[in-house]
Amino acid sequence: MNQKLVDNPAAPTADSPVSGPPAAKGATGIRRVVRAAAYSAAGLRYAYTHEAAFRQELLLLAILAPLAFWISDDAVERILMIGSLLLVLIVELLNSAIEATIDRISDERHPLAKAAKDIGSAAVMISLFLSALIWGILLLS
Repeated sequence: MNQKLVDNPAAPTADSPVSGPPAAKGATGIRRVVRAAAYSAAGLRYAYTHEAAFRQELLLLAILAPLAFWISDDAVERILMIGSLLLVLIVELLNSAIEATIDRISDERHPLAKAAKDIGSAAVMISLFLSALIWGILLLS
């Protein structure tokens, strides 16, 4: 068993809400939607609890989203500003999922594991750059 997971009491276990069968397994209709929402909420709670970068980017959203309404009266500009911040959170969640998967597979250092983590980090950086670019262009125009 992966020793890193055994030593980390905060790591998800087989019975934690983060793990389990996919939402589509065994449920249909509204039950499937409710289960999928519960899994999504568990993922957000896990990211908030265990990922400092996610908390920082969430704080950035909490500060800048209301500012977008104060800065602009144009709906498209607001969508671009807030949407770019939400994109950062989405990419951060995907990056965290990649990192968790790599860490679950093995503790050993491997060039492909490093590449996967670095590429995920680069995706977050590009999303942050895109958000800053959108905000900058809209603020200066």
